[in-house]
Amino acid sequence: MEERGTAGPVPAGAHRGPGQQGTSHRARGTGSSGAGADAPARAVTRTLTTDPLGGTVRRTVLPSGLRVLTEAIPAMRSVSFGIWVGIGSRDETGSLSGVSHFLEHLLFKGTRKRSALEISAQIEAVGGETNAFTTKEYTCYYARVLDADLPLAIDVMCDLVADSVLDPADVETERGVILEEIAMHDDEPGDEVHDLFAQAIYGDHPLGRLISGTEETITPMTRRQIQGFYRRRYTPPTIVIAAAGNLDHTTVVKQVRQALRGTPLDTEPAQPGTPRPAGTPVRTLPARTLVERKDTEQAHVVLGCPAIDRLDERRFALGVLNNVLGGGMSSRLFQEIREQRGLAYSVYSYASQYADSGVFAVYAGCAPGKVDEVLELVRAGLAEVAAHGITETELARGKGMAKGSYVLGLEDTGSRMSRLAKGELLYGDLLSVDELLARVDAVTAEEVNTLAAELLARPMSLAVVGPFGEGDFADVEPA
Repeated sequence: MEERGTAGPVPAGAHRGPGQQGTSHRARGTGSSGAGADAPARAVTRTLTTDPLGGTVRRTVLPSGLRVLTEAIPAMRSVSFGIWVGIGSRDETGSLSGVSHFLEHLLFKGTRKRSALEISAQIEAVGGETNAFTTKEYTCYYARVLDADLPLAIDVMCDLVADSVLDPADVETERGVILEEIAMHDDEPGDEVHDLFAQAIYGDHPLGRLISGTEETITPMTRRQIQGFYRRRYTPPTIVIAAAGNLDHTTVVKQVRQALRGTPLDTEPAQPGTPRPAGTPVRTLPARTLVERKDTEQAHVVLGCPAIDRLDERRFALGVLNNVLGGGMSSRLFQEIREQRGLAYSVYSYASQYADSGVFAVYAGCAPGKVDEVLELVRAGLAEVAAHGITETELARGKGMAKGSYVLGLEDTGSRMSRLAKGELLYGDLLSVDELLARVDAVTAEEVNTLAAELLARPMSLAVVGPFGEGDFADVEPA
């Protein structure tokens, strides 16, 4: 299951200051740490927001540096509970590519207290569900249960994240599962083309690698290497625990502390981690074309360029621009390519944003014989907006889509839990729903058009998966 950064119009947790492609456990960021004299000796709690569209959000920093955020929503009868670790595939060395995802699988295989069967059976016995996913900058483990069963979910999820045994036999079993997952991914060209595009933009940089790793890196990976990564990287300052639903914050904090007592996450006092620093912008490669030849019935193409990072204040303008270009059925590209010409079933644009980089891209799936025409129309559509901007009507529609999708996306406890965790882990701050809507409302046509003129005029890289060879696009000049 892919999580493409800010595929939606507004980041899930937005930051007040200037400024996820993911692989799931079943379907198929570095927080800083450090103990010191000024590390908290006791838990520190404060109320962040009291949201009229939701509930009260509270945050507690434990002495270990681990953070707990909750949103109490009394009207709900369920709770979503997640453990978010600020470590993802970009934190891996080349030889350990895929270790974060490998570890994500292994943590469900058993602890000192529970077998793999007991982990799943205890949650399923109360009608709950568990899952996990790995992205390039963080990993998430979560459960959704009835409110009365939250203590069980806390105990099980904290146990598996903090105290997995990584049995050698399980390592070998999951190695086979992951190799099958990689092979399955290779059979899904609509997903593969996005990975090929990331490679075109970032090359050998960790942001350009597969989250799952490759057969060449997974096959020789040892249990000792995985265990070392686990214990070095999964430390309290890198971890954010978030929960949303019918709950009591003080009780949740107490139950988390109890569940972690005596585990490797029961550590000496330390300062909590901070959002992954932006640092020097990631070096991207000159615009180029990468082609993966496959005898598919459909051609899959992604055309795009480097864009802005997630703390850039222009991210709200980018969300509106994305909606206008390819964010829905009323978007320019969808109307032109699918509705008016019938050249593609699926066509959309998206933006993925990281701490120090980002991309903007357009995807289309079409018959191989129509790929040239589709690419020509995409390039022409981007050039038109770069040169002449968007209309006031499109601005209003793009902002309305952004606000509507954001609010409607918070109608369940899982989305609200994710919002808390991403706000803390990725932004170090949490805007209320009203504040976010105000930021979208404040976007002007001039801001969008200025960003479009800068972004869409950049040379574009092209990734193609389909029945083609490199020579079929040799005469395509970067736009």
